[in-house]
Amino acid sequence: MPHSHHSHSGQFCRHAKDTLEDVVKEAIRKRFEVFGLSEHAPRFRMEDLFPEEADLTPANLLTTYLDFLSHASSLKSKYSNQISLLISLETDYITSLDLNNISDLIHQRKEIDYIVGSVHHVNGISIDFDRPTWLRSIQASVKDVQGRTMDPGPPPVLDLGDSTNPKLQNDYQPPQEELIPFLENYFDQQFKLIDYFRPEVIGHFDLCLLWIPTFNIRQIPSVWQRVERNIKKVIEHGGLFEANSAALRKGWTGSYPSEDVLKLIISLNGKLCLSDDSHGISYVGLNYARMRDYLIRNGVKEIWYLVPASARIDGDQEIQNDRRRVVSRKLTDWDKHSFWVDNEL
Repeated sequence: MPHSHHSHSGQFCRHAKDTLEDVVKEAIRKRFEVFGLSEHAPRFRMEDLFPEEADLTPANLLTTYLDFLSHASSLKSKYSNQISLLISLETDYITSLDLNNISDLIHQRKEIDYIVGSVHHVNGISIDFDRPTWLRSIQASVKDVQGRTMDPGPPPVLDLGDSTNPKLQNDYQPPQEELIPFLENYFDQQFKLIDYFRPEVIGHFDLCLLWIPTFNIRQIPSVWQRVERNIKKVIEHGGLFEANSAALRKGWTGSYPSEDVLKLIISLNGKLCLSDDSHGISYVGLNYARMRDYLIRNGVKEIWYLVPASARIDGDQEIQNDRRRVVSRKLTDWDKHSFWVDNEL
């Protein structure tokens, strides 16, 4: 203790900062004991790239991820006496291309210890790049059409949609009737990803609420039923739900998952783990103390973390998928660890 199962570096992710080794050194300095290196999976279409990647191709993204695996493996060995580094891949699910190609990559590369199962797109459009792009995703859901994040060009540029449409303006507040199909689609995509990969860790379970953190999804039966269905599906295979502190730096009062979702996970005996979703050294462990307070306030009595399957001891739990490269381990009295005293996070 403590742990983070989700991180990025500027060396292999263009919207992050710093080298991977510097991120690892910072995790060691802050006395992390388990730290997951979980770089983004490559994307496989030009329209799924981001503006900062406009000079790249999907083939370049694959090469970058393979370079990450090599470098992460070297660091894992180099710092093995100071920290337990686990190597991961954070998924995306935009089209079936992502499911098929990521699956092939995971099975070909045994360096990947586990996956963080995340959804960042709905109806083909990014939901966390910026608010106007999120609004385009909502309108695509309402119209039941597939969109795109980027206009592939050439040259590739961010697709801005119809600039005269008032529903795509940054200050537009979508009404509930427009949010419903968007939220339903998000949780349906997430269910397909969970069913397909059986991820060891579920990334930012309710990222769909990023721009509307106070929205009450419990009031919408069709959405809340999907939330409960997805949670039960994760519990079925023994996956972990990350408590992700990144939500706090994005203006939330707590971490992902939001309070109602968190309470449902607890009531169903779901397993929670910790993640900082760091994107550089300044984000390593950022807001962990606030996340701890949030979790305690909502009744979290224990947390879980991943360890290599080769280090399994009595009490560890298998995760039911075809990888079996890690197991989960329970930690009680997690909130009393000396880490919380030694670090002002």
